[in-house]
Amino acid sequence: MNRRSVLKRTTALAAGFGISPALAEALAAWKDREFKIGACDWSIGCRADLKAFDVAKEIGLDGVQVSLGTEADDMQLRQPEIQKAYLDASKRTGVEIASLAIGTLNAIPYKSDPRTIPWVSGSIDACKALGREVVLLAFFGAGDLKGDKKGTDEVIRRLKDVAPKAEKAGVTLGIESWLSGEEHMHIIDSVGSPAVKVYYDVANSNKMGYDIYSEIRWLGKKGQICEVHMKENGALLGEGVVDFNKVRAAIEDCGYTGWMQIEGAIPKGAEMVPSYKSNLKLLRSLFG
Repeated sequence: MNRRSVLKRTTALAAGFGISPALAEALAAWKDREFKIGACDWSIGCRADLKAFDVAKEIGLDGVQVSLGTEADDMQLRQPEIQKAYLDASKRTGVEIASLAIGTLNAIPYKSDPRTIPWVSGSIDACKALGREVVLLAFFGAGDLKGDKKGTDEVIRRLKDVAPKAEKAGVTLGIESWLSGEEHMHIIDSVGSPAVKVYYDVANSNKMGYDIYSEIRWLGKKGQICEVHMKENGALLGEGVVDFNKVRAAIEDCGYTGWMQIEGAIPKGAEMVPSYKSNLKLLRSLFG
């Protein structure tokens, strides 16, 4: 059934229950969304490793968020031959490359280390070559920006320099950090580019005490969430502190339709693959 048929049928059924046509169309549009669910390659034990595609296929995921590389391999995904290997693995398994990530920025900070400047710039080229749209820039550990005005100012300066390239390539640089929604928006507004957005992690923001359900709505309605980590610490999704029914409602309200990447969400002592199959089952039940 195509979207036009879904809208027509839903509107007709809604009329019988006294639901307005506008609300009926909104409900039909929600059901018509096609959410894709993946996982971070580091979360499934395959950081910067092609084996991630086979593991993701075993779990039943739609895609994998792949690491640009490591310090040791000099961010290998910038190399055309490595990109080809990833595209071949994706084609062979039927598992998509969902997006890219530079997790090494947690240890080698973008706010201070000059080596990270060509890494971020090169990630844009790699992202475009792979036909993807999002690169996660991590700001934890040594790269933490919370309470660091000097570091934040330098990140803003560097993002201003690279944002035009990202805009031209159609690539979004997603900031994932301990910052609040308002603090993220300070960086985004200061850079002044549509190529810089928030990479929202529900567990990290919940841990910081932010009202994640309000933040998702606020940032999402501004169009400032480029991708989402569906994460829990030490528990399966739906069995920890994050209320994923409320997450679903917030996502529905703000209209986000992008990728969802599972991260963490493995109970202590549990095996990864069965845990991720359970996590995927929960997200499928909520988001279809």
